[in-house]
Amino acid sequence: MRQIHRVAVLGAGVMGATIAAHLANAGLDVLLLDIVPKGLTPEEEAAGLTLESPKVRNRIAALGRQGLVKMKPAPLYRQELLARIDTGNLEDDLNRLSACDWVIEVVVEHMPIKLQLLGKVVPHLAPGAILSTNTSGLSVNEMAAVLPAAVRQNFLATHFFNPPRYMRLMELVPCRETDPVLLAGLAAFIGRRLGKGIVFAKDTTNFVANRIGTYAIYKGIEHMQALGMTVEEVDAISGPATARPKSAAFRTADLVGLDTLAHVGNNSHQLLPADEEREVFALPEFMGKMIKAGQLGKKSGGGFYRQERVDGKRQILYYDYRSGEYRPLARPKFASVQAAKQVDEPGRRVKMMVDGDDQAALFAWKSLRDTLIYALNRIPEIADDVVNIDRAMRWGFNWEIGPFEMFDAIGVADFVRRAEADGVPVPEILRQVPSFYRHNSAGEREYFDLAGKGYLPVPIKEGQVDLTILKKGGQLLEKNSGCSLLDLGDGVFCVEFHSKMNSISGDILSMIDKAVRRAEEEGVGLVIGNQGVNFSVGANLMLVAVALAEGAYEDIDMMVRAFQRATMAIKYARVPVVVAPFNMTLGGGAEFCLHADAVTAAAETYMGLVEIGVGLLPAGGGTKEMSLRAIRLAEQYQTDVQPFLVKNFRQIAMATVSTSAAELYPMGYLRHGDTISMDIDRLLGDAKERVLALAANYSPRRPEENLPAPGRGIAASIQSQLWNMQQGKYISEYEAEMGTIIARVMCGGDINAGTLISEEYLLELERENFLRLCGNQKTAARIQHMLKSGKPLRN
Repeated sequence: MRQIHRVAVLGAGVMGATIAAHLANAGLDVLLLDIVPKGLTPEEEAAGLTLESPKVRNRIAALGRQGLVKMKPAPLYRQELLARIDTGNLEDDLNRLSACDWVIEVVVEHMPIKLQLLGKVVPHLAPGAILSTNTSGLSVNEMAAVLPAAVRQNFLATHFFNPPRYMRLMELVPCRETDPVLLAGLAAFIGRRLGKGIVFAKDTTNFVANRIGTYAIYKGIEHMQALGMTVEEVDAISGPATARPKSAAFRTADLVGLDTLAHVGNNSHQLLPADEEREVFALPEFMGKMIKAGQLGKKSGGGFYRQERVDGKRQILYYDYRSGEYRPLARPKFASVQAAKQVDEPGRRVKMMVDGDDQAALFAWKSLRDTLIYALNRIPEIADDVVNIDRAMRWGFNWEIGPFEMFDAIGVADFVRRAEADGVPVPEILRQVPSFYRHNSAGEREYFDLAGKGYLPVPIKEGQVDLTILKKGGQLLEKNSGCSLLDLGDGVFCVEFHSKMNSISGDILSMIDKAVRRAEEEGVGLVIGNQGVNFSVGANLMLVAVALAEGAYEDIDMMVRAFQRATMAIKYARVPVVVAPFNMTLGGGAEFCLHADAVTAAAETYMGLVEIGVGLLPAGGGTKEMSLRAIRLAEQYQTDVQPFLVKNFRQIAMATVSTSAAELYPMGYLRHGDTISMDIDRLLGDAKERVLALAANYSPRRPEENLPAPGRGIAASIQSQLWNMQQGKYISEYEAEMGTIIARVMCGGDINAGTLISEEYLLELERENFLRLCGNQKTAARIQHMLKSGKPLRN
């Protein structure tokens, strides 16, 4: 396959522009083209421009590019990446396609327009260049029919999900003539460079995820009406309680747009005459009325939900499909849903819900029953195996587990018995399946192949580390309630967190000490990482809250000392330690990263020292480390420490959290030598490789001594700025007080600038002032508010 360095995106609408943005995120050069405008804007006329002016002719693509800057959620990791996107138009710049390795068509979802554009593009393609369409469900083979044979070998559908940066799914749909070697090579490239999860789909209407996801929503509507339930009640059930996202069914519809959902459903209804559930895709009458009235969801200001202001307060209303009116949320409480919410493991949640005995459980069973059978009946029509369908629903619709993993959670035999008792036809193959997944004696995960009626290995990428397989394969060395120590092979060990939300408590801290010692004595290095939802949300606040309530300040002091011992053990281990953060990496999770020899971060890493939100300062060495980094930068550049220290102070005082791993470099949390992995499946494998590279010539670090303290002068300057902010009512009195305390710690306390201090001295200051803040009732109030509401209190 041709090496990919430059990509053309044809179509600069929201989807085309955001695909271009994500290609730029991956370090690729992008050419973004769109049509030539048919007329001038008033501004262009006033400027004396004509329709022949390049600025006018490129306007649509340029606006698509510029719109990326303010778009939410941000499609770019950093705004500087915009420079990688060049613009032009589809009349003057088609010749520039000859310099592109991959050309992606992203124009309107209308076959005649796509065919016309593909015909115009072909003469300008470089030999061996890849041509793909971003269609969400139109026939790939119909498009391929207008292409020359040589181009058809390099043609396929590359279906990005919206928004491309955040939605992991990439459906690859080859035409009949697509070169299998090219398909495999492009899949590997898209996985590694773009971080996508690849699903191999067939050339059928709406492919995999949209086919099943739309069915699940439409079938849910059918059961909702039959059971006399409300939109709000259904969303309470079809979200996390049944291992699906918080947006559930109808909030998802509002995000997608009711018109878009109807378009996908209509495609299935019109183009799938042989589908046994075809009539499910017929547009519900009330939805047709909503669309006609412009109630399209979030983009129109209201769909199944709408916001209003009543007496100055925001109120959310839901749509009553029976009356056609909006009603205030009733916040339904179902016993089955409340019980399921207490369970972390998604499979157990699903099992609890369908086994319940209230109306919510009945809806959960009926809607899942029909969706799972529908998914089973789609093999091999839309995909060859259960793995691709499960991955499509996890990555494209954010289900926690896929349909066939749900079968296993419920129990296949139990599912068959109950469905038959309901009088629902059960596919004969289901009676032959013990379970859809299992682990073999070596710990490897296998899936049931419906064609061969036996088990095959679940495909694993080269370089991918799966901790579950390692544990089942006998590589678990030690375990406690909060974390485990595993052998990754080649002398590299791994500390895996598995506490609730991966919050940090004594179990994790003690295991860090053990892991470092064991790696020093038996191996070559250590990785700290896991494969949960988030790397870590920070320290276990409940433990702090309980100690405060009991006045057990000695216990708090012991906790902080244990935390500092763990981070210092990481920093001064005799073998390299690499941390592999991803998603939320807050507070103590960030402090582990700051003390490692190197960080291998997932591209989507949201890291920050956020302790001030609960009235505290980073005391696991985080405040010390950011002070130390400022001091060392000033020494490196032989300049004043104040700008570096003030920047680091602001990040702690404002609880700044990165919106991507790329932002961590200018924040100073990632440094030269730290790396970013686009493919989260390879994150731990990449971290292991980093350990091995460092181990080859590793020289352990020593505790820092003779550090020139920034001094009381800089602390006083920061305090003055805080006072001004307080007077302007930008911060509260207590926030000013907390900021002053943090500044004094970072500046080395009440001492002259240049006074030589040590790292241990800064750790002691950190500890003392953490305890000082713990003694303030306003900190206790902040902690309690966070535990109850999940939101910070500004007091």
